[in-house]
Amino acid sequence: MNQKLNELWEKHHKRVYDIRHQLHMNPELGFQEYETSKLIATELENLGIEVTRNVAKTGVVGLIKGEHPGKTVALRADIDALSINEETDFEFKSKVPGVMHACGHDGHTASLLGVAMMLNEMKDELHGDVKLIFQPAEEVEGGALPMIKEGVLENVDAVFGGHLWGAIKEGKIGVRHGALMASPDIFTIKIIGKGGHGGVPHASVDPVPVMAQIISALQTIVSRKNDPTNPLVISCCNVHAGECHNAIPTEAVIQGTVRTLNNETRDFAEKMMEQLVKGIVESQGATYEFEFIRQFPPLINDNEATDIIEASAKKVVGSENVFEIPAPSMGGEDFAFFAQERTASFVFVGMAEDEENPILHHNSKFKWEDRNMKNLAQTLAQVAIDYLNQENDESDDLEFEMIAF
Repeated sequence: MNQKLNELWEKHHKRVYDIRHQLHMNPELGFQEYETSKLIATELENLGIEVTRNVAKTGVVGLIKGEHPGKTVALRADIDALSINEETDFEFKSKVPGVMHACGHDGHTASLLGVAMMLNEMKDELHGDVKLIFQPAEEVEGGALPMIKEGVLENVDAVFGGHLWGAIKEGKIGVRHGALMASPDIFTIKIIGKGGHGGVPHASVDPVPVMAQIISALQTIVSRKNDPTNPLVISCCNVHAGECHNAIPTEAVIQGTVRTLNNETRDFAEKMMEQLVKGIVESQGATYEFEFIRQFPPLINDNEATDIIEASAKKVVGSENVFEIPAPSMGGEDFAFFAQERTASFVFVGMAEDEENPILHHNSKFKWEDRNMKNLAQTLAQVAIDYLNQENDESDDLEFEMIAF
């Protein structure tokens, strides 16, 4: 079967490359991917694939109907870009000032369209259907949950996805059973004091030293309250107070992110953070507002689904080039919502020419080669085939056993 995928990739890969270049030159931010969506839908319709447009505003869904009855497997790609000004020497660099594909989503989208091209020519061999999910807004509030709410997972039995990954050498694919990525939650702490003259601090309630105490103390939750074997990150990334050099401000604000790999630690972090803030603020005569926004859940791969995609990846790149990722990433990924709802697994596909010099995501010089889409596209195509046809293979085995008995 892999030989056929190789032949089909050779047939279609130039078009996949062209699509990636077109997307890269015309990046669009989350929930604004209007031209991107049109391109995707048009490509699918030209293949004769059933298309649903405008799912969760700018999402697109394609459905390849297999010749034989069976389950439905979904494959997902994210389609949005980032608010970064591109500084590469690509001939097809972004034409949009301040916006670029700096995380590989142009490659994910083009790769999944490549999957559509390949599997559409193999539908007479499929025992079930393949749903192609092109999801908006992964980089912002997330388009996965809105798509789920609009019914994208109806009749779907399993979901698979992948990410071109700059920390892994090209030609290799990383899988992980269990927790793969963290929940990227957001917190805001507002400290409300009493403003006044910088030369008369005793007449005010200065929120700035209170803010400094809180920033330092938050790290004791990680180092002294949390089990050190249980990953937890609390990062204060945006702090602000005052507008001039000689006036004590009334308010100070801290914003940041909390990363965890399970919901129990999320609950613990939120509770401990507010307790700590409350104690420090009240001891200084100030008041506070605390907001903890739960963004994406942790991405937890299903073990059986991971076994399947691991076996599929080995057919594509060879057993020696597929490995178990030793530790989760503390980055976030809203594919986690799909994994909460259905059997699912997500893999990392290498694209670094040199592991000693990884490609940095979300960087203005983010750059990778087209050839790496082959492994992503063929792995997703292979896992769709393997997942759907395993049910048929098991039925054949059962029938043989019954006849033998």
